[in-house]
Amino acid sequence: MSPKSRNKTEESVLDQTLRPTRWDEYIGQKHIKDNVKILLRAAEERKHIPEHILFYGPPGLGKTTLAHLIAKETGRQMKITSGPAIEKVGDLASILTNLASGDILFIDEIHRLNKMVEEILYPAMESGVLDIIIGKGPSARTIQLDLPPFTLIAATTRVALISSPLRSRFSGGVFRLEFYSDDEIAQIVKRSSKLLEIKLEEGALQEIAKRSRFTPRTANYFLKRVRDFAQVNKKNLDQKTVKEALEMLSVDDIGLNASDRKFLEVLIKKFNGGPIGLKTIGAAMSEEEATIEEVIEPYLIQLGLIERTPRGRVATKKAYEHLGMESKDKQDKLL
Repeated sequence: MSPKSRNKTEESVLDQTLRPTRWDEYIGQKHIKDNVKILLRAAEERKHIPEHILFYGPPGLGKTTLAHLIAKETGRQMKITSGPAIEKVGDLASILTNLASGDILFIDEIHRLNKMVEEILYPAMESGVLDIIIGKGPSARTIQLDLPPFTLIAATTRVALISSPLRSRFSGGVFRLEFYSDDEIAQIVKRSSKLLEIKLEEGALQEIAKRSRFTPRTANYFLKRVRDFAQVNKKNLDQKTVKEALEMLSVDDIGLNASDRKFLEVLIKKFNGGPIGLKTIGAAMSEEEATIEEVIEPYLIQLGLIERTPRGRVATKKAYEHLGMESKDKQDKLL
C-alpha cells in the first residue's frame, strides 16, 4: 500500500472512530434528534419501515453521521452511495434490486443526481416499484419490478438544487442542520480527545472550539493536526501549543484562514471596503467566483464581517476591527 493510500485509510478509520454510535453521544441538533426518534419509534410500534428522510445543510455538520445512527438504532443494513456515482438508470436499478427488505439506502449529495435517474427514483420511493424501459422506438415496452420495502436517507449541501417532485417525496421529513455553538463544539472536541487518548487541557480545548467555524468536522480536523504538532515537537497540549499549531495552519483566533483574510484585505485595501462586484474581487484574488461565493463568503457573512448588497460586497466595521484598521466611517470623519 502506498503512503498516500495508507494515510487515507488511517484518516478514514479515525473518522469512523470519532463518529457517534448512540443518540446520547450525538451532541447538538436537538430538534432533529427529537423528531427522528419519534419517527423511528412510531415506525417500530407499527412494525413498518421508517419513512424517507432528507438532511440538508453546510458540509461537516453531521448529515452522514445521522444516517449511520438511524441504521444502528433500527438495526438495519445501510448501503451507501452518492449522487455523482449513479450515472445511469442501470446503476440505480442495480442498487435498488440488491436491497434486502428493510434496508436503508443512503445517497449523499443527492442534488447531483442525473434527472433521468431521478425520475426512476420517484416510483421506487412512492410505490416500491422500479419501471424499466426495454427497447427503443415503437417496440419499446415497460417492465415493472417490485422492490423490497426500503428507507431512503438523503443528504445534500444544496437543497435548492433538488427538484420539488423529489423533495416532496421525503415523507419522513426534510431537516436542516444548524451550525453548532462554541459549547457544543467544545463537548465534541472533549469526546474526540478521549477516544483518541489525547490529554487536552481545558484552555486548549476552548481554543480549538472557538476557531472551528461552528463545525464538528473542522474541530476534529484541528484536534488531529494539533495532536501531530504536539507529538513531533514533544510538547504538552496546552493553550499555547494549540495556538502555535493553528498559526502554522494560518488559522486565526476567530477561525479565519489565509483565503478569508486575503478576501477581506483585497476588499478593504484595494477597493476601500466596497461595494464591489464578485467578478472584480475574483480577478483581484486570482480566485474562481464559485469558490469565493460558496467557500469563502458564507463564514465571513455568518460572522458579520461582510455584507452582500445589490451593488456588491461591502466590508463591515467588524472586518476593519479584526484586521486592526480604521473603518471607512472613521476615515471620512478625519478628512
